[in-house]
Amino acid sequence: MAGLVLFLAGFTASAQEVIDLYPGTIPNAKVFQGANKGNLEAGGLVRRVVKPSLEVYLPAKENASGAAVIICPGGSYKVIVFQGEGVATAKEFAKNGVAAFVLKYRLPNDTILTDKKIGPLQDAQQAIKLVRENAAKYGIDANKVGIVGFSAGGHLAATAATHFAKPLIPNPKNTNLRPDFQVVVYPVISMQEGLTHADSRSNLLGKNPAKETVDLFSNELQVTANTPPTYITHAADDKLVDVDNSIAYFQKLRNQSVEVEMHIYPKGGHGFIFKQKDWIEPLFLWMKKNNWINNN
Repeated sequence: MAGLVLFLAGFTASAQEVIDLYPGTIPNAKVFQGANKGNLEAGGLVRRVVKPSLEVYLPAKENASGAAVIICPGGSYKVIVFQGEGVATAKEFAKNGVAAFVLKYRLPNDTILTDKKIGPLQDAQQAIKLVRENAAKYGIDANKVGIVGFSAGGHLAATAATHFAKPLIPNPKNTNLRPDFQVVVYPVISMQEGLTHADSRSNLLGKNPAKETVDLFSNELQVTANTPPTYITHAADDKLVDVDNSIAYFQKLRNQSVEVEMHIYPKGGHGFIFKQKDWIEPLFLWMKKNNWINNN
């Protein structure tokens, strides 16, 4: 596959592949100079992405369900919590028969991107496109490709799930960019004052975004009847990203007759997946009930 930069065996220890997201020209990228030539990452966190990529974690063939997820870790659109929310989650999906692709997306940065607002969404759309177009290679069903996001990565996942009708990337094959399902975990959903996470909003949209821009990236306002089936989970005592983000999204989805399931834990705070290891079991039950993965 074009853009393959690494191959390793065995999903339990490391990714089977790391794929360059764009085999050629990267859309919306500025000409790089000096430090902007490379990614910047350390200690499980990614702080700058110039060359976005996907890390691939595949299930054992005898356990493969045909389903796949693209995982968008969070980090306020300032960093990417790549290991903790991305790789660790990918391994859990792979152990449960789901192919997982961890997205190292471009963080909004005026020195790297011509229009920083759309950079992360372009990369999410490109990830969906690549996974679908290579479904046979990875042994997955092109109609069982979901997107998963945490915190600001939840905003990115919800953006991909509500803005798929307008491609922001070259798509000569007219590949379907709509995720088949979405999973958002303690997500930033809204960019509206009083509801949004302020740092995520300013990092993505700038300090004083226009109302039209705020509304466009407030994903609760972008829900339609064609928004994918959704699983939402959050903690009621989250002090960083208000649980009302999830509640507002749930209400808009329900009002549009989109299938949605929500789990709100009374305690756990932001990032509860690091303390509450059983959070993912209800998600797998939801996936089984909806036939995304096999009922074994």
